[in-house]
Amino acid sequence: MLKRQHVNIESNSGLKIEDKEVQLPATYVVMKVIPDIHEKALQWLATKIRGKKTDGGGELVAILQPKSEAQEEYTFHISATKIKLLEIAEDIELTKVDSQGIRREFTVAEINDCLTSGRTIDDLLTLSDRQSMVLHELENIRALEYEKFIPGYPLNKLYENQAIVPFAQNCNLITKIYPLHDDEELKKLAGSWYMPKFIKQPIGDIMDYFGESIALYFAFLEFYTLALSVSAVLGLLGYIISETVPFFCVFNVICVTLFLELWKRKSNELAYKWGTIGMTSLDEPRPQFRGVMGVDAVTGKVCPQSPRYITYVKMYLVSIPVVIFCMILAFFLMLLSIWAEDYIKQMEGQNYYLIMVPSIVYSILVMVISVYFKDFAAYLTEWENHRTQSQFERHRVTKLVLFEFVNNFLSLFYIAFVIRDIDMLRSQLQTMLIISQAINNFQEVFMPLCMNYYTKKSQTLKQKSNKKSDLKAEQEKAVEGSFPLLNIPQLQPDDPRIKQVEEEGAMEEYQDTFDDYLELYIQFGYVFLFSSVYPVAALWALINNLVEMRADAFKLCKLFRRPFKRKVKDIGAWQRSFEVLGALSILTNCGVLYLSPDIRKRFPDLSDVELLVGFMCLEQVLLGVRYLIHIAINDKPEWVKVALARKSYESKQALKFERAQRNKKILYRFRTVK
Repeated sequence: MLKRQHVNIESNSGLKIEDKEVQLPATYVVMKVIPDIHEKALQWLATKIRGKKTDGGGELVAILQPKSEAQEEYTFHISATKIKLLEIAEDIELTKVDSQGIRREFTVAEINDCLTSGRTIDDLLTLSDRQSMVLHELENIRALEYEKFIPGYPLNKLYENQAIVPFAQNCNLITKIYPLHDDEELKKLAGSWYMPKFIKQPIGDIMDYFGESIALYFAFLEFYTLALSVSAVLGLLGYIISETVPFFCVFNVICVTLFLELWKRKSNELAYKWGTIGMTSLDEPRPQFRGVMGVDAVTGKVCPQSPRYITYVKMYLVSIPVVIFCMILAFFLMLLSIWAEDYIKQMEGQNYYLIMVPSIVYSILVMVISVYFKDFAAYLTEWENHRTQSQFERHRVTKLVLFEFVNNFLSLFYIAFVIRDIDMLRSQLQTMLIISQAINNFQEVFMPLCMNYYTKKSQTLKQKSNKKSDLKAEQEKAVEGSFPLLNIPQLQPDDPRIKQVEEEGAMEEYQDTFDDYLELYIQFGYVFLFSSVYPVAALWALINNLVEMRADAFKLCKLFRRPFKRKVKDIGAWQRSFEVLGALSILTNCGVLYLSPDIRKRFPDLSDVELLVGFMCLEQVLLGVRYLIHIAINDKPEWVKVALARKSYESKQALKFERAQRNKKILYRFRTVK
């Protein structure tokens, strides 16, 4: 079958098998290695990248970029042949649209079904597909049984079938791995993305270029911003006409519930269109997953295996107690801020601005502590050794959400229900919302702009310095020549890819959508948990999100290195986190309204007990409405359910047909000769 496919590949691409590696192929992934790496380790890495699968290699094409000075990192341009890319595409179950417009898993045997309307193999696999597939192979380069450590580094121990590239990154031997931007495609995307003045975004184009994870974040941001527009109008009316605040709160919590339930439907629609709706916790393990190599019970592939109970022991006996301890420390920091504010209020001759100092300082500390805890939560989750990326993300999000709830919202609960100072609650909420959004915008836009400007300026000075010292550069090249890599082709010094690699390598790395979702989660809590106290908060959040939408798009297109595509089927643990805040908003708003002096003035004839019973009844009614909305709105639209059922039926029919063909062959041997 492989020879037959080779013929098809040649006819569609014009590439001959025997000369497929004569010309240097395009660069899909760039890998940078420290300049003072041991020669044996460098040779070993290069051999592994190009080696056969049976030898633990990646069967990839590696090209070395020439160095201009000894202190410069070794730069590998990683690529792959077209045949190898097709093999990877089938192995990772890449989904493509066939001739009937149905998205399904790609197989080499049915490649012609995807090559319609004059399409070739070059059109079938997008650049982002190729980059992700090359990264997949890099991360699955494995150590053999006799390879006990990285050559030249006996302390960096290896075990059989360990993923080498992630391990070399952890050992700080590999400094960067990143794909390159496609300038033409990026210009087209940027022109239709962050330039227009409307909320609507080209989600499909974002998915094609940046992948499902980033596209789903922007789809959620767009959906959330549209929902905020309703709350902003209601909040503005509630702020102008204070008598409408109770009604605003009721409609607000209903809007929140509708938003979260309708988003689940929208998320499933996108997941079906993108072919990720079938992802499960039994998918391929993360490259960083540690364990003894064994046969997977589901796929039959050889991959790391580790007992689940070990992860649970680490979680419940170490990680959770540590996170609770951090939450207690954050709680005492919050108390210290409130005590400081009370102390200032009792001072003689104090002014309004002096009273706000503890809140401002506390808001800044909250932002700073969050940055450090985010890294700590990632470290704990990595140590727990979760099998899949979705499990890793879910547990990391859970840790961070617990801590951030205490760090950002517990002070508001304390002021509202312990101190019972509505004016202080409004002031604290306003201060934390505005300061957090200002700091986030500064971190996400102005800091990358400044760093990008500084990097470009330093590169310009470096280039001028290199031109003035041609002799020194020649000497450095001679030093480089004394450290050869056997059988590794090199780029020409004037290759335009070299300039692009250096420019994009100097950009800041875009880690993932984790920080972006966290920012929206904190904003969501500020807006809806105590909306009865500060109704105009939704308006501030709406304005911020309109800026955030374009700012995030701009930084991805202009300021950050291109991230690799990552498949997701939903927003993961963030969905549950937003739902918890939505349920809590019913309790908090009813509680604050009950304690509000304005409510007591409107119902002077009612006693405290009667008011309490009334608001408890309102709370139960709203919780009941929330539950009815939850069961009334299906998570999947009807057309998605029908499409999934049809796909399942077609798979069963194909299996029946295959079984019937085998049965005919078997029965043919036992036929009766007349």
